[in-house]
Amino acid sequence: MNFDYNEEQQLLADSVKRFVGKDYDFESRKKIVSSANGYSDSVWATLAEMGLLGLPISPDYDGFGGGALDMMGVMESIGDGLVVEPFLATTMGAQFVARGGSAAQKKAILPAVVEGKLKMAFAQTEKGARYNLAHVATKAKKSGAGYVLDGEKNVVVHGPSADKIVVSARTSGADSDAKGISLFLVDAKAPGLTMKSYRTLDELRACDIVLKGVSVPADALIGKEGEGLALIEEVVDYGTALICAEAVGAIKSANDATLEYLKTRKQFGVPIGAFQALQHRMVDMVVSYEQAKSMACLACDKADSEKDPAERKRLVSAAKVRISEACRHVSQESIQLHGGMGMTEEMKVSHTFRRLTMIAQQFGDIDHHLERFAG
Repeated sequence: MNFDYNEEQQLLADSVKRFVGKDYDFESRKKIVSSANGYSDSVWATLAEMGLLGLPISPDYDGFGGGALDMMGVMESIGDGLVVEPFLATTMGAQFVARGGSAAQKKAILPAVVEGKLKMAFAQTEKGARYNLAHVATKAKKSGAGYVLDGEKNVVVHGPSADKIVVSARTSGADSDAKGISLFLVDAKAPGLTMKSYRTLDELRACDIVLKGVSVPADALIGKEGEGLALIEEVVDYGTALICAEAVGAIKSANDATLEYLKTRKQFGVPIGAFQALQHRMVDMVVSYEQAKSMACLACDKADSEKDPAERKRLVSAAKVRISEACRHVSQESIQLHGGMGMTEEMKVSHTFRRLTMIAQQFGDIDHHLERFAG
């Protein structure tokens, strides 16, 4: 497998890296995080202008038709800059429509996403579900020509900024049955839908959603009624591959910051990087980075090309296990090698630590993915 970007992928990666380095520095990010919305409209418009929102969307809907491998450089830069805009949430929301939606849904949603006029989120997690994607207790009952949704969704990342939310709801069966799960496009301001918004540990915005008698038309259904689980697994594996790539960028940022600190922080009259014990720890961090990058490439490649769902899930899980281990190792080492100041708000490495900690849990922790890999 070739781990190098092709020319187009490298040019795109370089352009995103320049944008993050110039216009999304740590001080700019702090202002965005502390703002009322928790993201920047101007940055979102720039992402659209650069073509990043259209990168994974078909040319038939004004996009560029890229896959997860093409997204790797973008996600690495997002990880490096700790970008808090709802890029992944919108990309995943659009993928539900692109992969399972009707022609009318694609025409209404995808061009608007490409232009930056529509932000999306995915509401899946419920109390007691842990990482079981088949656990859906939210109900969708037929009513006239449409459906009525009732239930609760937790930790909907970037839900507060979304215009449209992809909601999983059960149209038949028991709460953990594989069959009977359907997907619906729901307006974020729909009557009966309420949000409780908050900031996550890694400074993203999320919300808990309560659905009480939320009416949606029949054409809000994505795909076939009761057969949504396979699409959920496919898109979540795609999202998992992308956060593996994001982790690679964040890990490199932590490594670079730690190496610079070892070169400049002096003790006993010499840089602490001169001590062999610390050099060995730094080398181990670099090894974790290289392994993580290789596994992220594997995950993105399989998310694009693997036709067998069981094999795709197995290989994405293998990558997520290794990435999660690298997140934990590098984030903790970077803080320890910085000393107490590494935990302060003023140091970017402390914020990178938080994001890496969350990535290790997002879409399934190590135990979950080890079980899925073995199963």
